[in-house]
Amino acid sequence: MFRSRKGLSIALSIALTGRKDLSRRTKSVCNFQSITTKVTARTLVMKRKNGPSDGRKPTPAKKQKPTLPEYHASTMVKDEHGGFIWPAPASQMEHARNVIRACAQANLKTVICPDKDADGLTSGVILSRTLQLLGLSSDLIDIHLLQKGNTVHSQAEREILETRKPSYIFVLDQGSRNSPPLISDQHTALIIDHHYATDDDFPQGSSHVTACNSPPVATSSLLTYLLCRELHELVEEQCNWLAIVGTHGDLGTTLKWEAPFPDMSVPLKMYTKKTLNDVVSAVNAPRRTATYDVIAAWQALASAVHPKEALNEKRLREAREEVSAEVERCTHTAPKFSPDGRIAVFRISSECQVHPVIATRWAGHLNSKALEIVMVANSGYLEGKVNFSCRIARCARARQDPVDIIQSLKAYAQLPDTTDPDKPPLIERLGDDFARGHVQASGGIVTAAQFEELMALMKIGEKSEAQKLRESDTSKSPAKAKKIDTAQTNTLDGYFGAKR
Repeated sequence: MFRSRKGLSIALSIALTGRKDLSRRTKSVCNFQSITTKVTARTLVMKRKNGPSDGRKPTPAKKQKPTLPEYHASTMVKDEHGGFIWPAPASQMEHARNVIRACAQANLKTVICPDKDADGLTSGVILSRTLQLLGLSSDLIDIHLLQKGNTVHSQAEREILETRKPSYIFVLDQGSRNSPPLISDQHTALIIDHHYATDDDFPQGSSHVTACNSPPVATSSLLTYLLCRELHELVEEQCNWLAIVGTHGDLGTTLKWEAPFPDMSVPLKMYTKKTLNDVVSAVNAPRRTATYDVIAAWQALASAVHPKEALNEKRLREAREEVSAEVERCTHTAPKFSPDGRIAVFRISSECQVHPVIATRWAGHLNSKALEIVMVANSGYLEGKVNFSCRIARCARARQDPVDIIQSLKAYAQLPDTTDPDKPPLIERLGDDFARGHVQASGGIVTAAQFEELMALMKIGEKSEAQKLRESDTSKSPAKAKKIDTAQTNTLDGYFGAKR
């Protein structure tokens, strides 16, 4: 080993010196690597910001959908005492309850006339069950379902009602208008509704309770449920799920049951939200079919103690499949726009009532700064007529100036005919089936000729002055024309032509 202590000291000194040098070298390498990593990362960030280096344009960021206010959070109306007016004026609510009580006690012939959709049908079932709980015999209750294309004000429906000779008539979720009495014989009529209406928009001799002026506007089924819940202790247990089905049918399945809406957490947990939403789709399907089989939906709801019982009906499943196939076939129709881009019109021909479904679907998908209203017009539903449904485009719902479909339709129909100045405005010739419903979801039934006039007044399919100018510039200078990749297969023409 080492021959002296001095030699050992020298060896240890050399070893320690080498270890310090190695430590310094290692530290330097680590610092260099750290600096290199930071520079590389910074360079990558800069490259990402600058976009691809191969000449391709960077992928634009997706547009965020507008944030819509929750339905239940709508600004409520107060009475002169500072109390909230909901779901309808208190005087109307109390009068309606008195009529329902009197009907049950009178034990006379009663007709319930509900609308054909989930909201209307569940309203009818809730009222029918309440009257029976109050003592009215089921033998004295007739359910009157309207024929395809008719309203409760149609002459054919009046004649049918006359033959039933009712003492009490309840009209639920049908919308309303100023008209003669529902029948000529002595009777008591109550209108329960939530569609837009003025105080004069009701049959003569009738009384009404309406939620249309009390935001957040309750559906007819919810309004009927809140009316009847106070009349018998078993109404809540037997009818709460019906109120949910009807409300989801009109307001959507994502509605939050928060104040002022009643707490529905118990029935939602008991029956499950999925089951209740499946019932909505099931009972809405028959009235959309070509055979207009509304009676099947009524019978399924009226006989069901548990919502799952309604889903077991074979006819409802068949109707749902038929409607789904027809919606898919008609959805691929290409739209045409007004020159200002405010209106998008899809024209279809189907014996099924699928135009409202397609309007709702496209209203949620189309997106532009100008778009306000999506219209789907169906020329095949009623012979010689055009049934059309309008919805507010999702992109327009959160704008500062709210869109009112009813007023927009009427404004177009009031425009003068430039080809014939002596011709009276279209609005005066359209009748009572034009621009009905809600300000957010309206539509109408007009003749084919009248609809073409409306399209001409809206200038649907015509180009704006800016478009004409751009096309003029392009024709003069071919170099300004956009080059289109002819190899591209994913095109609008391919989509809209896929299901013709």
